[in-house]
Amino acid sequence: MSRSRAALRALTPVTLLISLTACAGSPGGGQDRAADDAAAPGFPYTLTNCGVSNTYQAPPRRAVTMNQHATELMLALGLGDRIAGTAYLDDAVLPAYKPAYDKIKVLAEEYPSKEILLGADPDFVYGGYASAFDKAQGRDREGLAASGINSRLNVEYCTQGKVGLDQLKTEITEVARTFGVPDRGAQLIEDEQRRIDAVTARVKDRPRPTVFAYDSGEATASTSGGNGVGNEIISLAGGTNVFADLEDTFGDVAWEKVIERKPEVVLIYDYGGTTVEAKKQRLLNDPALAEVPAVKNRRFVVLPLSSAVLGVRVADAVEALGSQLHPNPA
Repeated sequence: MSRSRAALRALTPVTLLISLTACAGSPGGGQDRAADDAAAPGFPYTLTNCGVSNTYQAPPRRAVTMNQHATELMLALGLGDRIAGTAYLDDAVLPAYKPAYDKIKVLAEEYPSKEILLGADPDFVYGGYASAFDKAQGRDREGLAASGINSRLNVEYCTQGKVGLDQLKTEITEVARTFGVPDRGAQLIEDEQRRIDAVTARVKDRPRPTVFAYDSGEATASTSGGNGVGNEIISLAGGTNVFADLEDTFGDVAWEKVIERKPEVVLIYDYGGTTVEAKKQRLLNDPALAEVPAVKNRRFVVLPLSSAVLGVRVADAVEALGSQLHPNPA
């Protein structure tokens, strides 16, 4: 799945708590590494993630991150110096994290080949989407494990049922614990929750407009279903997803269904080569959609697609969407 090329504002409160760890050191290290391993509190640590069990004798030192939200979560936890390489960042990294990101080697614009990935000598690979671990490309988690490399997949892509703030807490907590910085994870969760709570308190007594999330599509429409965090973001921001009954993170629906459900607002996901304006025109120029309230009234709101996935932009997304759905003070 593509990610957006627009960025929401930085998580300013988070920047105050981030200090990049100086204890990571360089890979290898012989006796120094062995001493560090023995001294690491809370290790060994065994974790089952998306059906794969890994045991960490010490925090990873040479991680490779693939996909926007995996990279930004690591940076939000102050772990830039633990990243040996990164890939598939096709959105502007949040400003708070740019100085740390600029020090990291970019392995590929999209996913790296198996050879390039292994050439980074990782001890941990973190993928934001299931496509990061494509077996046909030699990046499957089983194959990485056979090479002595631990891995993690964002839990949004293996959760059965709806994804929400509980899964966000799990993702942050487990990544922070894996890297031996649980306190940073707890602080990040607290900050996200505080900001989200402020929005939900502001919009809780407002009428909830019905929202159709338009990702892409011509013959059919790709939209946010009820199982992804995108659905939760719409709800927390004071709206109602008209396709909350679609049991998927993202899914395709017939335009006839969009017409039947009469959304009051269209949420356009901004990413890739098709501009927001082009997506608006596609909807406005379709005679079949002319009486859909959101189209008839030209009520469009916008979020970067990278904000509609499970990562550190969730609070940003709730704030931004909440202000667009409910622009006037109570």
